[in-house]
Amino acid sequence: MDALQPPIPAGKVYLIGAGPGEADLLTVRAARMIGQADAVVYDHLVGDGVMALIPADAEKIYVGKEAGNHTLPQESINTLLVRLAQAGKRVVRLKGGDPFIFGRGGEEILELIGSGIPFEVVPGVTAASGAAAFSGIPLTHREVARTCVFATGHFHDGSCDLDWPALARPNQTVVIYMGIGALPVISAQLVAHGLAASTPAAAVRHATLPTQRTIVGTLEDLPGKVAQAGLKPPALLIIGEVVNLREQLNWFEDLPR
Repeated sequence: MDALQPPIPAGKVYLIGAGPGEADLLTVRAARMIGQADAVVYDHLVGDGVMALIPADAEKIYVGKEAGNHTLPQESINTLLVRLAQAGKRVVRLKGGDPFIFGRGGEEILELIGSGIPFEVVPGVTAASGAAAFSGIPLTHREVARTCVFATGHFHDGSCDLDWPALARPNQTVVIYMGIGALPVISAQLVAHGLAASTPAAAVRHATLPTQRTIVGTLEDLPGKVAQAGLKPPALLIIGEVVNLREQLNWFEDLPR
């Protein structure tokens, strides 16, 4: 092992954010820990380039969650992490984006603490930052967006119960994770609670990857545009006046492939 790469302790869980997909956006610390793992428990949205860093002899366990298809319930994932660490393995829990932003990282850590398992957390580039940077839509911009709010559009009971008045405040950017399926409801609720139907909005799919695709519209017409384009998850919604900056700041999608 490289002398500059000290070994990580065994019998421990490393909760690592794999970023939005592009392997070059992984932190140096995360790459070092992945490269020493004995077992990797990974999610659906971990990029292929990140997976390539896992040692060939490491145990790889897929526990991804897709709409309507959960490989393992969360409780079973928690138990799995404990069992692997108790077996003396260096366990990497690999999550897309950042573990603490809609990643259930806190739930898994609470289970580790309750079982006396040591752990570390390595942050990752969250999908909102990746989508913003690679679509040319800054999340904040002077005189346009003074605040930025993250919300989830994935609703287990179909209620779509968000704090709509807070999300509909002026001069802010709203980023909604996992919101493509509920986009018509989200758009209608934001308009009903005070945002203009003409408020700029965008949907970004496969952010940071060569397959990235961005659809721009307004709260009024974005649901129709997304449906017509057949845009499917994983995708992120960005709502606010900052979306108008994309026309000038877009740099990634026009690069030669």
